[in-house]
Amino acid sequence: MTVNSPLIVVLGAAGFVGSAVFRELAQHPVRIRAVSRRKCPVPEDARAEIEVLSADLTEPGQMAVAVAGADVVVHSLAYVAGASTWRIPDGDTGAERVHVGLMQDLLHALRDRADSQAPPTVLFTGSVTEAGSSDKEVLDGTEPDRPEGYYERLKLEAERLLLAADAAGTVRGACLRLTTLYGYSAGSTARDKGIVSTMTRRAVAGEPLTMWHDGSVRRDLLHVDDVARAFWAAIPCMDVIAGKRWLLGTGQGAPLGDVFTRVSALVAEQTGKEPVPVVSVEPPEYAEVSDFRSVTIDSSPFRAATGWEPQVSLEEGLRLTTEFCSSGREAEVS
Repeated sequence: MTVNSPLIVVLGAAGFVGSAVFRELAQHPVRIRAVSRRKCPVPEDARAEIEVLSADLTEPGQMAVAVAGADVVVHSLAYVAGASTWRIPDGDTGAERVHVGLMQDLLHALRDRADSQAPPTVLFTGSVTEAGSSDKEVLDGTEPDRPEGYYERLKLEAERLLLAADAAGTVRGACLRLTTLYGYSAGSTARDKGIVSTMTRRAVAGEPLTMWHDGSVRRDLLHVDDVARAFWAAIPCMDVIAGKRWLLGTGQGAPLGDVFTRVSALVAEQTGKEPVPVVSVEPPEYAEVSDFRSVTIDSSPFRAATGWEPQVSLEEGLRLTTEFCSSGREAEVS
């Protein structure tokens, strides 16, 4: 490794997505600056040269310090104020600061740099839900953006700021819009708050797995390790993907009733206990229309542009996740 190796800055390197990206990048001969507020464990088998920076990026001046000298920035910052990152009430100023304000800070810091001959690369972690309602079950990225929730509107605003900066030539930016994520693997260091791991925790505790529908609602479930590989695949392809948004998914929609039943069976197999029941219940007041909409993602444009392909099958991903939770290792991550 030389000083000419690219410096990749991972913002939010202790979070669910950011930690997976950090682990993937660490397997390659690059330089990494892992930025987070919380403790950020370094992979023991890392090949990369790694710097860990503890910083609260909402504090003035901290973003500029974090991205100084960066060739590539992976923006995986998330606003965490409860059980999830996406059910945010309208007008939450903390969420606006993290999702929009920090993108503004990032672009300002990169624009004002005087040490770079080429515009730095920025990869943003977006969500397929930014498009809002659609009559189509299979989304391919051609849908108009009509975000419904506050989280989605903030994500879209941040994405538009990045793509505008790309158009202005100050950065090379692209947004990877992710489908429903899930999963643990042997090296996981951050807690998954998504639906699959939530149900796995309930099964381990011996509690029924509840659905707000009849179980036929389909979700395209993408393992977080495949997301990490997508970011690595994107970096050398910026000449092709910059200035655009790209949808990531497996291309397969799985009925949630079947997914939860398999989770119950796997946990029973691993703990030696009886499988917990999977039952339908009345939805809570905070349920959203999107909770009852089936979604599958056509990510063929991104696959063609980068060569990326999901490697973790749903069966393998569920087994890895239920093993992680059943073994008690989930209690060791935060």
